[in-house]
Amino acid sequence: MRCALCVALAVLLIPHNGGGFAGEVSQLTIRNAQILTMGTPARADAFAVRDGKFLAVGTWEEVEKSRGAETTVVDLGGKAVVPGFIDAHTHPSPIYDEDSPWASVKLGPERVRTIDDLIGALKRKAAITPEGQWVTGSRYQDTKLGRHPTRHDLDRASERHPIIISHSSGHVSACNSLALRLANVTRETQDPSGGRFVRDENGEPTGVVQERAASLVRDAGPNRVEPPASETIEGYRRCYREFISNGLTSVHVAGTSTRSAELLTTARSAKEPLRLYVMLREGSREEAKSRLEGQVSSSVDVRYGAIKLFHGNSLSGQTCWLSKPYANRPDYYGIPPARSQTELNKLILSVHEAGLQACVHSNGDREIDMLLTAFEEALKKHPRSDHRHRIEHCSVVTPEILQRMKRLDLVMVPHSYFYEHGDKLEAYGKQRWDWMLASRSAIDLGIPIAGNSDYSVSACRPLLQIEGMVTRTSAEGKVYGAKQCTTVEQALYAWTMGSAFAEFQETLKGSIVPGKLADFVVLSADPTTFQAHEIKDIVVEATYIGGEKVFERSAAN
Repeated sequence: MRCALCVALAVLLIPHNGGGFAGEVSQLTIRNAQILTMGTPARADAFAVRDGKFLAVGTWEEVEKSRGAETTVVDLGGKAVVPGFIDAHTHPSPIYDEDSPWASVKLGPERVRTIDDLIGALKRKAAITPEGQWVTGSRYQDTKLGRHPTRHDLDRASERHPIIISHSSGHVSACNSLALRLANVTRETQDPSGGRFVRDENGEPTGVVQERAASLVRDAGPNRVEPPASETIEGYRRCYREFISNGLTSVHVAGTSTRSAELLTTARSAKEPLRLYVMLREGSREEAKSRLEGQVSSSVDVRYGAIKLFHGNSLSGQTCWLSKPYANRPDYYGIPPARSQTELNKLILSVHEAGLQACVHSNGDREIDMLLTAFEEALKKHPRSDHRHRIEHCSVVTPEILQRMKRLDLVMVPHSYFYEHGDKLEAYGKQRWDWMLASRSAIDLGIPIAGNSDYSVSACRPLLQIEGMVTRTSAEGKVYGAKQCTTVEQALYAWTMGSAFAEFQETLKGSIVPGKLADFVVLSADPTTFQAHEIKDIVVEATYIGGEKVFERSAAN
C-alpha cells in the first residue's frame, strides 16, 4: 500500500482544463475565497458545485464559465474554505436534556472542578431519580480533580442509589458502596482477567474499578430502562448538530451494535445529513460482512465494512500495558490484555479472511507488539493487498514498531487531545513523550494518518485537535514531545484526505477537486497563516454537505 499522500496525488492529478467542467451549468458557485483543496492545485479561489459534487475548481475566470441564470453565487470576502472534516474515530451518543431520566451527569472540568462539585452534581441527580435506580456520570478527570473519587466520596451523594461514574478515558470508573455491595465485591474478590479493583492499604476496594472490573459492577446493578427510540433518535440528532457546527461532514463510528447502527442511520435527516462509516462490534462480524457484500459501490451516506476490536487498555486512564514501568509507579506496567497471543491471532485472522477491515484499539507498546504479530500471521496465511487494517490510538510506540507498521501497510489513527489531556502523559515520564502519539514520525515514514477526536473522550472540534497535532501543547501551556509536532498542512491533510483514505473513500471525499462530493467548510481564517496556538480559535462559519448548507453561524452563536 502506498502512503496516503501518494495515493491521493495519483487520484487527484486531474487535468485542470478550464476549471474541470465540460459545459455543465453549476447550481452553486463559491468565489473570492482562500481554498485549501488538499488536492492539485493546492490552492484555488473559486469552485462550482452541481448535483452534490464539485464541478469546477480554480480561478474565478475559469469557474465563472460554469455559471448560468439559476446559479447561486456566494462571495466569501476572502474567508478560508477547506474540505469537510472527517473524524476517523468517534463514539456518537444521544444528547438528552440535563434533567431527563436518560441523561448521565456531565462531570468534565468545564462543569466540575473539585470533588465537592462532583458530589453536589450527583446529589442533584439523585434527588430526581427514583430510589434504587442508577445514578450515572461521565468524563471526570482525576488529573483536574487531584485524584479519583472513591466510594466514600460517592456515598455522600447518595446511599440509596447505586452510583457509577466513568473517567474521561471510559476505561476507569468509580462507584459507591451500594454498587459494590450489589456486585458482591469485597476485599476477598479476585480481580477479573483484564480488569482490576483498586484497593486501599488495607486491601479494601476503594470504589475505583478499571477496565473489565467496571463491567462486573454495572451488570450487577438494577436493569436500566431503555429510552424510547424516538428520544434516542432526537438525542443523536443533537449530537450530529454539534458535530456539523464544528465542521464535521463525516464520522467513523468506532464500535456499535446493529440496533444502535440502525438508530444512528435513522437519525440522519435533511438537517443532519452527517455521513457515517460504521464499525460494528466484534460479535457482529457476520452482519458486517453481509452488509459489506450488500452495499452498492455508490453508497456514500452510511457505509459498512469495518469491525472495531479491542486489544489493550487506556492511555489517559493509565491502564495500557507497557514494556517499561510507568514513571510515577516503578512497579506498575499497566493491565495486561485479557487475550493471549493465540486468541488474538485467531481473532484477527477471522476478520481478515472475511474481507473486513480490522480497526483495533491498542495503546501500550506491549499491546501493539502482540497486535502486529497477529497481523503478520494473518497476512502470511492469507495475503491480501490494500486491506487498510488500522490501529486505533497507537499511543506508545518505538522506531521498530513504526517500521513493522509500515511493512504491514497499516493505518494509524492517533489521539491529538493534548490541549485537554496532555497532563495525563505525565505518568509516562518525559523520556517517553517523543515516542507517544508519534504522528510526525509516522508521516515521515509514509504511514497513513487519520485525524480523530475519540469523541467524547475529547471534544469533537477538529480545529482544536489540529492545533494539538501542530503544537502538542496542553491547556496549562506544557509541550509534550515536540519531536512529533506536525505542520498545519499535515494536520489538515490527516483530518481530510487521511481520514477518507482510512475508510476507502479517498476518491470521493477529503479534497476539493472536480468529481468529488461537495463537502466543505467555511472558516473565519486560513489555519496555515494563523498563529499555531490560536488555530482552535478559528471560527467555523458554515458547513456544507453535498453542496447544501447545513450549518451557518449567526451572530447569536
